[in-house]
Formats: sequence, structure tokens, C-alpha cells
Amino acid sequence: MRTRGTLRLATRGSTLARRQASLVQEALEDRRYEVELVTVDTTGDQIKDELIHRLGKTGAFVRELDERVLEGDVDGAIHSMKDMPTEQPTELVTAGVPARGPPGDLLITPEGATLEELPEGATVGTSSLRRRAQLLSERPDLEVEPLRGNVDTRLEKLLAPALQAEHQKRTEADKERKGNTGNEAFEPDFDQTTDDWFDGLSELEKQALGREVETEYDAIVLAQAGLERSGLDHYVDAYELPASTFVPAPGQGALAVTATDGETAREIQSVIDHPRSRVETTVERTILAELGGGCIAPVGIYAVVQGEHVHATVTVFDQNGEQSVTGSRDLPVERHAEAAREFARDLADRGAADLIEHARTESDADDEETHEGA
Repeated sequence: MRTRGTLRLATRGSTLARRQASLVQEALEDRRYEVELVTVDTTGDQIKDELIHRLGKTGAFVRELDERVLEGDVDGAIHSMKDMPTEQPTELVTAGVPARGPPGDLLITPEGATLEELPEGATVGTSSLRRRAQLLSERPDLEVEPLRGNVDTRLEKLLAPALQAEHQKRTEADKERKGNTGNEAFEPDFDQTTDDWFDGLSELEKQALGREVETEYDAIVLAQAGLERSGLDHYVDAYELPASTFVPAPGQGALAVTATDGETAREIQSVIDHPRSRVETTVERTILAELGGGCIAPVGIYAVVQGEHVHATVTVFDQNGEQSVTGSRDLPVERHAEAAREFARDLADRGAADLIEHARTESDADDEETHEGA
């Protein structure tokens, strides 16, 4: 029975986005709201061949959803917080921050290897500037190659080469088995036929088997929260990268619901807002805004509430992970936003501003080359 009225909330159409939106939907419906999810196809979803950091500079995964809110077509929009620009239209507020999921990154390989166990010169897939710099800082020998697509697509790209190689071996073994006349001893390499083996694969593996391979990845890096929310964490082996060296992106693992400032926003906040998650992500996004890094520089920022303080860790790299400015500080909870700005200014003075400015210059130069070649 409806007791509060229907909320129309915009979401991206990817499987992960819909799953994340359903978490917000369930929380609101538990408080007897009716929720309608409205799928919006964003620029970021439409452009398949552009790197994430270039899309992020214009809020390509966010802007169209928020425009629907401003136009009054929907009551709010559900975002992955790490996709959100630090500057929002003045009419919008972050109405709700649900309890944050795991904020860290995972290294995923077909065999469950650790970063140290990857062979020299291994190819690792990610389109994140931050992850690329962090990987190269730890392992300068790695080849870091771009990787785009939904979570399932990225996993398929990782698993495809090994599965296709095994399929070929099994097919050849089947032919050898059929061609054996029984006149000589025959020891099959596999105890299953290719068809039986195929039937035992997961749907993810079956999709990977049919995927065209352009780059053979030895490993890929994904957000832990995204993998778990996609429901695919049981199908792959993953190694948790330590947050101390692989400092997560600001807001990673967190969701946010934007709405116009008013009664609806206040209602959403009262129902789904998680105070600790809001404080932690506010610190992270405040530091990012003060540094001005946005999506153009390899920046990791991670904050954790610890009693009366928020422990904040920041790393700023150059694109190749060769230079960095790092720092940690305990910020008082009662003035966490102001303290976060002060921390960011200190980091900027220590050289973070120079690294970010250099990244901005390189990004602008890349854009000019792209336009000239268009």
C-alpha cells in the first residue's frame, strides 16, 4: 500500500548501475515509498572508445542524469560518487549517501596471482590514471593498457585468451580421440569432451569464449564494490590491493542521490543517509576539490572515521608513478570539511599542485592532438 507517494529516480542503464540503484530503491521502499527507476543513456555509456579520465572531465556519466532532475522529469538521480564532479549546479544537493561499500581495488588474474607474482612485463588492464600510476610505482616493469566496458565485459576480456586456448586443445583432443582406431594405446589429455566441458562453464566464461581478443591481459584492476555489486565476485579469483599504497579514488564504493534542494531532498536524507559515510566522503571530495585534480591527475584520497577524528590519506602521482606527494592526517570530526581544506592546501604547497598542473598541461595537449586528428 502506498503511503508516501512515488519517487522517480534516474539511473544509468548498465547492469552495475541498475544493481546499485536497486539498493537505494529497496531502502526507500522499506520506508513505504514507491520508487520508479528511470534509465538514462549517458554520454559516457554511448562513447565506447574514449578513456575514462577524458570522459570524467565533463562528468559524462553524471551530467545527463542531473539535467533530468533540474528539468523536473525525475525527483532525483543515483550516482556512483567517484564519477561525480566536485562542482554541482547550485540548485542541486547530495540528498543521500547510503552506507558505503568496500572502497578498495582488486587485482584480478585467471589464476588468482598477487601483484608480486605477476611475471616481468605483464600486461595489466585499467583506464584509470590513478591505478596506472600506482601500479607503475610498485612495478615499473608492467605494461598498463587501457580497459573499458562494464564489469562483465572487462572480466570477459581477461578470461578470453586462456579459455580459447583450452577450447582449442580440447577440440584437437576430441578429433584425436575420434580418429583413434583402437589399434594402439590411447591416453586422452582430458577426461571430458569439449561439449561437456563447455556445458560446465559459467555464463561469464561462455561469453568470454566467444569474445574477440584484441589485448591479452595478464591481470586487470577493478573496484571491489563494483565487482561485488555486479554479483560476479564468485566467478573470479581476486587479490585485494592494500589501501595504504593503492589509495582509492575519492568516493569509491559510495553511492549518492542528488536532488533539488527542498522537501524531497530532506526526505531522502532522513531515510537513506549514513552519517559516517557522508563524513568520510565529504572529507575526500573536499580535499579533491581544493586540490583541483578532478579526473585529470592520478589522485587517491581515502578517509576513515576513527572516534573523534577522520584519518585521511592522500597520494598524488605523476602519470608514470615516478613522482609523488603523499600524506596522512587526523582531522577533527566536528570541523572535518574545514580541516580537509587545510590539509589539501598543505599538500598543494608540498608539491601536489605542481603535479596536478603538469597533468592538466599534458591532458590539454592530448586533447589538442585528438582534435587535430579528428
